[in-house]
Amino acid sequence: MNVLRVNRERLWDSLMQMAEIGATENGGSCRLALSDEDKVGRDLFIDWCKDAGCSIEIDRMGNIFATRAGRSNRLPIATGSHLDTQPHGGRFDGVYGVLAGLEVIRSLNDHHVETEAAIEVIVWTNEEGCRFAPAMVASGVYAGLFELDYALERADETGVTMGAELERIGYAGDRPCGEHALGTLFEAHIEQGPILEQA
Repeated sequence: MNVLRVNRERLWDSLMQMAEIGATENGGSCRLALSDEDKVGRDLFIDWCKDAGCSIEIDRMGNIFATRAGRSNRLPIATGSHLDTQPHGGRFDGVYGVLAGLEVIRSLNDHHVETEAAIEVIVWTNEEGCRFAPAMVASGVYAGLFELDYALERADETGVTMGAELERIGYAGDRPCGEHALGTLFEAHIEQGPILEQA
């Protein structure tokens, strides 16, 4: 049986390209939720997913669902994380979970593997919560922990709301939040950025 392996160089290159968006002097990244930099990162992710043959849906909280179709109508296997960062965030926090999922899809494509269930990569909006409190509010709406109107009305320190910024950057999707069921959800998350860089 052949062992499928991801393309480490391609994953690393994707991580480094994303890190250039909002790059900081200390080698990190700053892509505050729903900022111009966040939009550029989202746009790049969607371009990569479309190149990999994925369909894209965006819900009303701006959560992105990139789907590689499966053979059956089984509930999808999902993975993902977030692209927004802290003001002085690292290059891998959240982003690794998103791009590792994309690399799985790319590698399945490379080997012409069909999966029974669809594979989805999800980008959750405003996971960090440093611009719009509370953290994880968009995934919270998806999970039924917060009401949609409550989340859209969250404002940053200048008084700008999440709803207004979603509209401004073009990520106020029309898909209802939380109605899309998942078969299972994995999140790869990196807390050892310096160790990864030295490996």
